[in-house]
Amino acid sequence: MSEQRLEGQVAIVTGASRGIGRACAEELAREGAAIVVNYFTNQEAADALVGDIVSKGGRAVAVRAGVGHPDDCKALIEQTIETYGRIDILINNAGVNRDRVLKRMSIDEWQEVINTDLSSAFYCTSAAIPHMIERNYGRIILMSSIIGQMGNVGQANYAAAKAGLIAFAKSAAKELARNNITVNAMCPGFVETDMVIALTDEVKEALLKQIPLGRFGRPEEVASFVRYLCTEGDWITGQQFNPNGGQYM
Repeated sequence: MSEQRLEGQVAIVTGASRGIGRACAEELAREGAAIVVNYFTNQEAADALVGDIVSKGGRAVAVRAGVGHPDDCKALIEQTIETYGRIDILINNAGVNRDRVLKRMSIDEWQEVINTDLSSAFYCTSAAIPHMIERNYGRIILMSSIIGQMGNVGQANYAAAKAGLIAFAKSAAKELARNNITVNAMCPGFVETDMVIALTDEVKEALLKQIPLGRFGRPEEVASFVRYLCTEGDWITGQQFNPNGGQYM
């Protein structure tokens, strides 16, 4: 690109080895940001993404951290500072799902999803904001979901976590606005990620009937929205954005 609007900035993307996280990392790298590719289990995919970004002239490193563990999140932020000296953008994207109807859901299945999908946002954000406040600048984006807005059978844990991210974004946005730090939530609908691809054809057909635009989203479509908030969203904070094909209005 002739103009890279994020040149000199540093972005952390959690859960960046695949899906929406990977697309966000690639999109921000194209705009010139140095990327911290966070992963937990898939080092091969994370290293491949770093190699791809570097081969195109960008800067990137892979950092292993389990975002459901506060000490790991603190170490992730510390390693970012050691490597790049700053943090400008934090994309809290990592998450898991453990689907089961309530009467069969175990305490472990509840707690794992709440901790990985919701508490992780607090762990990472609270560790990052002192560095953002010091520079009087930051862009924080939380990857919520359409499920956090409308609920879903068999996903009470996931829905609760994703709804919590929306409320967290609103509260954090009010607290951090004075420091020129914006906080927003993305609420994608059903996107062509591993989670959706793994569904049966019958379930996919039923879902498509609920989407007015008649197709699943692409990770790149969510990533371009994330990029917009980082490059042009200076007066946008505390909001939830809904790239969902019209499934939830």
